[in-house]
Amino acid sequence: MTLATPVMKVGILFLLKSRKRENMNTLTKSTEFFNKAQKLMPGGVNSPVRAYRAVGGIPPFIAKAKGSKIWDVDKNEYIDFVCSWGPLILGHSHPAVIYAIKEQAEKGTSYGAPTELEVEMAELLIDALPAVQMVRMVNSGTEATMSAIRLARGYTNKNKIIKFTGCYHGHADMLLTAAGSGVATLDLPDCKGVPLNTAQNTITLPFNNLEKVGDAFEKFGDDIAGVIVEPVAGNMGVVLPKIEFLNGLRDITYKYESLLIFDEVITGFRVSYNGAQGYYDIMPDLTCLGKIIGGGLPVGAYGGRKEIMKHIAPTGPVYQAGTLSGNPLAMAAGIAAIKELQKPDVYKNLEQKRKNLSDGLKQIAEKAGIPIFLTGIASMSSMFFTDKEVTDFTTAKTSNTKRFSVFFHEMLKNGIYLAPSQFEATFVSTAHTDEDIDKALNAAEKAFKFLF
Repeated sequence: MTLATPVMKVGILFLLKSRKRENMNTLTKSTEFFNKAQKLMPGGVNSPVRAYRAVGGIPPFIAKAKGSKIWDVDKNEYIDFVCSWGPLILGHSHPAVIYAIKEQAEKGTSYGAPTELEVEMAELLIDALPAVQMVRMVNSGTEATMSAIRLARGYTNKNKIIKFTGCYHGHADMLLTAAGSGVATLDLPDCKGVPLNTAQNTITLPFNNLEKVGDAFEKFGDDIAGVIVEPVAGNMGVVLPKIEFLNGLRDITYKYESLLIFDEVITGFRVSYNGAQGYYDIMPDLTCLGKIIGGGLPVGAYGGRKEIMKHIAPTGPVYQAGTLSGNPLAMAAGIAAIKELQKPDVYKNLEQKRKNLSDGLKQIAEKAGIPIFLTGIASMSSMFFTDKEVTDFTTAKTSNTKRFSVFFHEMLKNGIYLAPSQFEATFVSTAHTDEDIDKALNAAEKAFKFLF
């Protein structure tokens, strides 16, 4: 018995290495493309997480997609639970979206001039989102949050912004800061190239901690332009808000005449048709959007009360512009996607699919004796490899990332495509079937056998 443990460990390591080699061999073309890409692009990718640094291995290069499935260049088929990081709530290549794109492409891809489609999109967004009375289209979520913060500062004539650790709002300079220690610490840049004086106007606090927010406002309230928050965090994994936290943010920003900014780039049209603001019945001053409203094409938007939005040029002194903002291709695709979401029982069915997946994973983990913490809302969820309750980034980071890495690669080997990081969301779409969920759970049951 005393010799069994090291032998078992050697056997497990050998098995894992063999599986890694097997995976590498089945991704011959992906390996070739990745090697070439690394000579042409930083890390071989155009967005860092795609490089698989968090899990190791070679990322499969995708060749095509349809419905809930994607296929890589080596013709491996996967059930996709990344959904292009959230936008594809209808799945890949939805007929209504593809038709809208083709129809518009024949008329032109971009004009740099006003179109009827922009007006229709604005009407849809304003009708769906309770806090939005006027909207400005942009080209990405980063551009939306950056512009909303500039507007908040211009409207309030204040400088500082509060954000929360683990909430990602894009890569604008003032949002790339590390969490401070103590009470309302003004942060240093968390990214080379960000000027110190830019970062000093950002206050980073723990998510779901209203007491720290109160302390920050007591100290800096006269100069806090706004609070930006993901109403449901989706970038440290899915972390649900305490309702008293969101209500408290609304109350304290009213009190200090600061703006509450909801970053609904992920949650907009995914948590509900009316966004997280409709789901939780909380009215932010500004709302940032992206992902789903582009139907799979690059897009962003920000909106809010008319009195605030009229501070944007050309009606106000806060400048923001974009050559491709509101381009007809993205508008056509987004309009088609949003109209599909108006159909009966769409969100009820999405919720049930996510619940079936989460419930199944919970049962498998319990049977395997592996501690996990599951979170989820509507069609987005996360499984943290920790025995702690996850309420913020600190508790999320108690997750066993090595265990996740093994799980990720075993799932990939068995045809299940997940986000290559413990701290990302899993998404279901209307294209996912009960059979897809069952296959994912069968793969998970196999994967859990390799977790020690």
